[in-house]
Amino acid sequence: MDNIVIIGFAAAILIGISLGLIGGGGSILTVPVLVYIFGVNPVLATAYSLFMVGSTSLVGAVTYMKKGLVNYKTALIFAIPSFIAVFFTRKFLVPALPDPLFTVGEAIITKNIGIMVFFALIMLAASYSMIATKKCEDCEEEKPVSFNFPLIALEGSVIGVITGIVGAGGGFLIIPALVLLANLPMKMAVGTSLLIIATKSLIGFFGDLSTQTIDWQMLLIFTALSIVGIFIGSALSKKINEKVLKTGFGWFVLIIGIYIITKELLAI
Repeated sequence: MDNIVIIGFAAAILIGISLGLIGGGGSILTVPVLVYIFGVNPVLATAYSLFMVGSTSLVGAVTYMKKGLVNYKTALIFAIPSFIAVFFTRKFLVPALPDPLFTVGEAIITKNIGIMVFFALIMLAASYSMIATKKCEDCEEEKPVSFNFPLIALEGSVIGVITGIVGAGGGFLIIPALVLLANLPMKMAVGTSLLIIATKSLIGFFGDLSTQTIDWQMLLIFTALSIVGIFIGSALSKKINEKVLKTGFGWFVLIIGIYIITKELLAI
């Protein structure tokens, strides 16, 4: 058991390192680590992930804020529907999900299996966004910031629901939305995304306090180690090719996503 805990906490540092290296993606591994290494219930694991994602993203957001790379108006416009969606998803939707969710013949799809499979599908989408080699020269061009209000509100709401269900920050969805829907330069989109992720994740976690029993000691240690990893990753990022690292990490996330789907479906 002690060895398993050590492996789990080492994984927390690695998650933080990945966040520091590529600015995202690491949080997608939090739930699998909590579920498969620490044996945490999937619903509770998504709650823990929200706290960890929110705290680590806040640390990153402060760094970008100091550099003037956060667009607060865009963050506010995008975040309001996302805040509402993630809070109500955690407060009402997740607790209201039936268990089992449904049956297919003799197969029984439990709530835990459904959440893990849905989470794995999100991982596959995240891995694609990291593996896809798209040129992004236009992302760095300064363009007038403009807002497509209906689409931004819709995107914020959808990402809020996804965040509420699986406990992942959704940066791989938020950053492209900010670039395409608000014409933000890539670096400012990353900084703005971190602020949005931090706030909505912590708000979602607060929606869990009345429905979940939190092991604060484990959660705070896990989060602290991840934050340490962020600083290590940030230092390493100056020496490692970001594009190669991001692609390699994308393949790793893809493999983990396939593993989770296979494991959960075989358990039916």
